[in-house]
Amino acid sequence: MGIGDGANQTIVTELILLGFGDLQHLDMVFFLLFLVIYVSTMVGNMLIIALVVLNHNLHTPMYFFLGNLSCLETFYTSTILPKVLVSSLTGDKAISIPGCIAQFYFFAALVVTECGLLAIMSYDRYLAICKPLHYATMMNMKACLFMASVSWINGFLAMSVMMYLMSRLTFCVPNEIDHFFCDLSPVARISCSDSKSFELTGAIFSTIFTMPPFLLTLTSYMFIITAILRIPSATGRKKAFSTCSSHLLVVTIYYGTLITVYVLPNTENIRKLNKAFSVFYTILTPLVNPLIYSLRNREVKETLRKSIGKLIHGIRSWKFKALSLQ
Repeated sequence: MGIGDGANQTIVTELILLGFGDLQHLDMVFFLLFLVIYVSTMVGNMLIIALVVLNHNLHTPMYFFLGNLSCLETFYTSTILPKVLVSSLTGDKAISIPGCIAQFYFFAALVVTECGLLAIMSYDRYLAICKPLHYATMMNMKACLFMASVSWINGFLAMSVMMYLMSRLTFCVPNEIDHFFCDLSPVARISCSDSKSFELTGAIFSTIFTMPPFLLTLTSYMFIITAILRIPSATGRKKAFSTCSSHLLVVTIYYGTLITVYVLPNTENIRKLNKAFSVFYTILTPLVNPLIYSLRNREVKETLRKSIGKLIHGIRSWKFKALSLQ
């Protein structure tokens, strides 16, 4: 630490993530809970990636985007949860300022990327259900690669501006962030330098990169639901609604919490709830996405069953050969 010039303020080189505040006596409970969530999230999403990559039956636009989403979720959850786990286990809640900037950058970039991917996935389903004759032409592999690439590049380029503005902030005592990760508003509140440009840019970017994808997703699902209602078979409608409602539920929770945290006015009442809302889109959404988007899907379950069968057969064959050589 050093002393700030002219203002008698202590400039700090690290920040303290308070986590869940008054619930510190439950740190071990949080550690075990978040460890189970982290392992389950990683295993579920990596399983989806492996299935999509290794099985030619899943080499379609829908599963290509699902693979991208699962890949994103592994990075997303690894940006936040490992630090939460270490803090819960050791009680060390300190994070260096460069570490805090890096965590915010990757977290925010992945949020923007996920908004783009969710919008593309909803558009893909809209074309498949409402424009089936044009689907193969409009969703060819070149178009899929282009749209996915734009989502990833857009997220990381846009948040480079936020990372630069955050790196220009200075922090003094008290250096305690009332959150479990380095988020925009909690970091800006404890800065002892002018953070107006950082907060204003954050508000503008939050609106630009959250609202249009959300509206596109919502519009796509409105057309999808309208098309489903026209299905003459009651069984067909029920099956389609089951999948559609599950997807829409996850999207609604994800965007609902994002809009509440980043787009709505930062009032005192909303600020108190932000930490709870943040748990939904940073921890729970990456966990349930593999279940909602993939593991409930008949084709994925069938591919998983066949893959497990091949693995078991391979293990048995290896054991039989090993016994034969003895």
